[in-house]
This record gives sequence, structure tokens and C-alpha cells, in this order.
Amino acid sequence: EAYDSLLRELEALEQEHPELITPDSPTQRVGGEPLKEFVKVKHEKEQWSFDDVFDLAELKKWEEKVKNLMRKAGLEKEKLEYCVELKIDGLKVIVTYKDGRFVRAATRGNGSVGEDVSHGVKTIKSIPLVLEKPVDIIAVGEIWMAKKTLVKINKEREKLGEPIYANTRNLAAGSLRQLDPKITASRELDSFLYDLDRVSEKIPTTQFGEIQLLKELGFKTNEHAHVFDSVEDIEKFYKEWTSKKNNQAYELDGLVVKINSVKLQEALGYTGKSPRWGVAYKFPAAQVTTVVEDIALQVGRTGVVTPVAHLTPVTVAGSTVSRATLHNEDEIARLDIRIGDTVILQKAGDVIPDIVSVVQELRPKNSKPYVFPTHVPACGGDGRIERVPGQAAWKCVSTNSFDQLKRKFYHFVSKKCFDIDGCGPKII
Repeated sequence: EAYDSLLRELEALEQEHPELITPDSPTQRVGGEPLKEFVKVKHEKEQWSFDDVFDLAELKKWEEKVKNLMRKAGLEKEKLEYCVELKIDGLKVIVTYKDGRFVRAATRGNGSVGEDVSHGVKTIKSIPLVLEKPVDIIAVGEIWMAKKTLVKINKEREKLGEPIYANTRNLAAGSLRQLDPKITASRELDSFLYDLDRVSEKIPTTQFGEIQLLKELGFKTNEHAHVFDSVEDIEKFYKEWTSKKNNQAYELDGLVVKINSVKLQEALGYTGKSPRWGVAYKFPAAQVTTVVEDIALQVGRTGVVTPVAHLTPVTVAGSTVSRATLHNEDEIARLDIRIGDTVILQKAGDVIPDIVSVVQELRPKNSKPYVFPTHVPACGGDGRIERVPGQAAWKCVSTNSFDQLKRKFYHFVSKKCFDIDGCGPKII
């Protein structure tokens, strides 16, 4: 209420004295006409994503790799400590300032090129338009939406008979990519900044020091970053936050563990896709139960036939799931999955729906083990399929069906291949 009162006072003053309006005035956070389209931005520094680990054994394995690399580089005597931060489930953003004034904000995109979302980011109150010092800086952080905001928006949509949003991350990303900044402003997005790509003054020697500098410059940072000198201490912190994560205003999907020394970070460098000096330590996937309504066979571009479970739709880890791959005949036999079974479902790596086990006590009395058919119409020709000798895979005998060709085209235009923008499954 105090903020709104001060804002109204400022608006009145600026109406009376238009010559006093500056680009960094809070009244200018939502301004201008909606964009017609997004502009691409090439990042000055590659925006990497971290590899994932899921338990203490994997974390120790990563630490051993780090120590081996340090030995090879002659840095084994350097102090090894870790800056551990909460992994906020939001949208990565890269913000640029010149002489302490906001210039641009961009999404991560593919790591090399993102989209200019300055008009939307300017509406976020926790992103300063002017810093506490007149520095040139490129900073990296996370844009997120509070869980209570998602609840409020979904209640409004339910009243209007509109479909509700599944999770805060998707809605935050969609809100930031609105061409009309007024829509973005109405979504009440927030931010935490955590990294420096470049700064015109001396860069701190540690990751924790970078967070402190960002805070001094006026950015909002997360208060729960800690420095530890052993993976055992990280594990204690991880267990503590596994139980506390659901009580926060924002969604969390793990911790980010980074080597604290910037000197060591630079020495260790990167693989082709991620930093060697950090990992994401993901929280256990949420598990739910649902029912296998059918098992269908899906034909891939190489003719391999994959069994897919059609499930009673269920929400797991923030999104609605109605299908899950069963991989192959051997996996179906291992789990003994049958049509009608109640199964335990989770998201592997918080992304891919994965059936963990069958709740045998709830199995229908008339259920029968699943048997692979000998023919699948989508294979084309006579539809015959056969198991590949020595493998768990079944393949179409005919290799040129419509379904296979269609999937070859999907693969051809995808990001992994020719990355043909604007051409996807619907157009094909």
C-alpha cells in the first residue's frame, strides 16, 4: 500500500512536470506499445547449463573428477570449497547495464543467442533500473513467479472457464515472453541474481563474493547461499532443504553446487555443454499414482517400435502427464505392467515421465500380461514387426511407412539437426 501511494504521488508530479520524467522512473516500467516480435540477442558470454547429480554418490564422483583435474593442472594445493545456492525453478535471464543504467535483458535461448525481453523485465520491481554504482555490468539470474500468484491467476481463469496453468516456471516464462509489457506487469514476477559475466570494476575472487557484490549494487539475491568445505556438509544442507523446499514462496528443484574460487573455475573451464566447476544437485522427483488405460506402440524414424503407456491424466512435479514410454518389451516384463494396473509415476530428472513400479495389490483380477502383437499398421506394408536378434527392440519389417517418414522430417528440422525455426510437427 505504501509503494502504491508513493507511485501515485510520483505519477501526479510527473503529470504536472513532464520535463522531470526520466527513463529510469518507476512510472516508466510499463510503457510503450506492445512489440510486434522479439529481437535476437547474441550473448557476450556463452550461457551454460549445469550437469545434474541425484545423490551423494554422484556428488562425490563429481568431486573426484574436480580433484583429478586440479592435480593435472598443478592446483591440488589450492583450497577447495563450495558455494551452494538454491536452484530456483524459473527462467534464466541475462541483464546488461551501462554506467549503472539498465540497457537490456535477454533470455538464455540456446546458450549463444537469446531473445531481447527488456520491455518485460523492466516491469519487474526487483530488477533495478539504476544501480547503486555507475558500473558497466552483465549479470545473470532467475526470473520466478510466487506460488501464491499462480494460485490467484488460476482462480481467475477457473471463473472465466479457461484452462489453468500447470506450474510457476512455465507461466513465468510465458509471462516474460508477452509482447505487451502490461500483461507481464500484471503477472507480478520476481527475481534473484546470482552470477557476474562481466563488470567494469574488479571482479570478486569467489562465487560468494559475486553474490555479495550483486547485492551491494542493488540486485535482489537469495539469502540462502552458503559456503561449505566438504560434500558431507553439502549433503546435510541438501537434506535440510529437501524437507523445507515446499514451504518457500517460490518453487525449488534442487541446489546448485559451485567451486567457490573464481581462479579454480577459470582453470577447470567447460565441457562441450556445461561447466566442470559446478553441478545441479536435484531434489528427489515427486511420485504419484495413476492407472494404465492402454499400451500403444509408437513407430520411430528408424522403424523401432516403442511401447507407450496411456495413463489417466495426473499432475506430477507441476505438469499434467497422460503418457509415459515403457521403453521396450524387456522393461514391460521387468515391471510386469498390464493394462488396468495402478502404477507409481515420477519425473526422471524432473522432466521425463517414468513408471517406477506397479501397485500389485490394486491389480484387476482379470488382467493379463502384455504380449507384443506381430503386426502394427503404422509400419506400412503388411505391418509386420520382428524383434531384433540380441536386442530388446522390435522393428518394422517395412522401413518406409508414412509414420517413419514423418518422424524423419520432425528430426531433420529439430534443434538437434538443422534447427529450422518456425517449422515443426504441426506444419509438417
